[in-house]
Amino acid sequence: MKPYIAILFFVFIATISAQQVDYNTNKDFVAEGYDVTEYFNNKAVKGNSKFIATHDKVNYKFANQENLEKFKNNPDRYVPQYGGYCAYAVAVNSEKVDINPKTFEVRDGKLYLFYNSWGINTLDKWIKEDAPKLQKKADTNWQKIKIKK
Repeated sequence: MKPYIAILFFVFIATISAQQVDYNTNKDFVAEGYDVTEYFNNKAVKGNSKFIATHDKVNYKFANQENLEKFKNNPDRYVPQYGGYCAYAVAVNSEKVDINPKTFEVRDGKLYLFYNSWGINTLDKWIKEDAPKLQKKADTNWQKIKIKK
């Protein structure tokens, strides 16, 4: 009986390890191909296909070689929160919603992206409805919805 329990345990661990965080890779890139390092300069800049990096099995574009190197040296600093999905939607509805890569906020050294279309700007709602409170709620909700199934 003990060998069967050990085998089941290892199968369970292997299954959990095989799961990965879901990333919003609309247009085949995180942040729709915008340079995630430039957001930290308070700019939304499209990446260039000459400068691509892969991190955690997803692709990122960069405006130039310098930004690509910055990312490679510390990718976790630049990865958007909640897999690059709309932070407001994760907080309020526990949903993975696409973003507008030009609508973003860097708060406490972290990048948050937002939906902004058809007259709905969720960044404005995020700020108006108490961003720190929504951050905590989104952090909790993301733990429940982040794994691909």
